[in-house]
Amino acid sequence: MSNPESNPPPPSATSCPPPGSAAHAGHAPLCRSCGAPTTTPAPPPWSASSDSPPPAYRPIRMPAINAPTNTAAIVLSPVPQPLPVPPASPPFAFQVPAKRITSPDDIARFHASVHGRHFLGFVAALSASVHGRKLSDPLPSPPSPVVSALLELISALSAFVASTPPLPHNSRYGNPAFRLWHEKLSDSANQLIAPIMATAGSPDLAGAEAELAPYLLDSFGNATRIDYGTGHETNFAAFLYCLARLGLITEADYPAVVLRVFAAYLDLMRTLQDTYLLEPAGSHGVWGLDDYHFLPFIFGAAQLIDHKYMKPKSIHNPDILDNFSKEYMYLACVAYVKKVKKGPFAEHSPMLDDISGVPHWKKVNSGLLKMYKAEVLEKVPIMQHFLFGSLIKWED
Repeated sequence: MSNPESNPPPPSATSCPPPGSAAHAGHAPLCRSCGAPTTTPAPPPWSASSDSPPPAYRPIRMPAINAPTNTAAIVLSPVPQPLPVPPASPPFAFQVPAKRITSPDDIARFHASVHGRHFLGFVAALSASVHGRKLSDPLPSPPSPVVSALLELISALSAFVASTPPLPHNSRYGNPAFRLWHEKLSDSANQLIAPIMATAGSPDLAGAEAELAPYLLDSFGNATRIDYGTGHETNFAAFLYCLARLGLITEADYPAVVLRVFAAYLDLMRTLQDTYLLEPAGSHGVWGLDDYHFLPFIFGAAQLIDHKYMKPKSIHNPDILDNFSKEYMYLACVAYVKKVKKGPFAEHSPMLDDISGVPHWKKVNSGLLKMYKAEVLEKVPIMQHFLFGSLIKWED
């Protein structure tokens, strides 16, 4: 039996020169076996003309693609102020509204127009009308006929959900039964709007359903994609704005529009989102307030202005969310986010977590109004679906 040590391994392809050779001088490459300098020449330096470039450095964690980039501009922008809705005067020339926004220039043109300014002012006025009011507080005045008609419309749409159960479905989002629900909405849109028009008792409003129905149809999500987002929510606000232009909704109705009508709309949308698993449309992920909504945060912050005990940081108190989420839309939205998202709140909702550090609700409300303008009304992917007709005119 031979001694293993007496049989050295065969020499490698890279030979080791004798210790006294010239290869030991200078900075020759080292042999991987013995560590001595080798006779193999060093590789030529990299040449941009003949070789491909070295690989680009990629960080292990890529930056968030939806992180807000214009935070400073939002902070420095003026707070949107309440503005009266300019009334529309007969004779009316109702028309089917159409999409007109396709570029940032169109966005700028819209915001410079009368209706661009007054639509945002309408949202700010709705917000101002519920300062310090709970959802269960008595209204300053009894609900008007148009408010009652709007509540009946939402109640009818809720009944459609009961008669349209979700279908067996394996995907995370998009139960196809939503298309059936939306088809019922489309088939009955004119009949649902007619009682609202009847509250005016004016023949001048004949044919208004043709212009109002597309806003209503776009207020509850997209039947093809089975999704919903802030653009659809904005179309519902536009539907209300058109009713205000026609004189059906007055400033005296604003508290009821928010605390009764919009609250009912929000409840219906939560039902649709949970029943049919609507996909968030254009969600900002963790960098958004909510995967679906924006306006209830504005209205909910307005409700809490000057509250004696609850501060923005109170959203971290589970007892407050449990006891008061049915009275304040902001708390209801936070409670819903905490229910559907798992993990630390600061990780899945960093924007809401940052807002909780603001000292008082008035600053939260004003900041959200500015953010709504910048992150919703000034975004082409959202506003490209906004509709323009005779009530919200596109100014060339």
